[in-house]
Amino acid sequence: MVVIDYALYDEVEMKRPHPCSSRSKRFQIVRVGADIKILCLGCGNVMMIDRDKFNSRIKKVISHHPAPLNQDR
Repeated sequence: MVVIDYALYDEVEMKRPHPCSSRSKRFQIVRVGADIKILCLGCGNVMMIDRDKFNSRIKKVISHHPAPLNQDR
């Protein structure tokens, strides 16, 4: 299994889309620890996934950001 290097505020693409109306696969990491908290960039919903599940569901890191992305809604 290949472990992808990621950090806080990275924009990542997951293997499966979020079941929201936008069906987005893009998320931003907003907390890193034993659990990973990610923000859906389609609907703005926040969810927590344990690190093992996150490592198996991440596809790639899209970009690195120094701060959280603004959600203009």
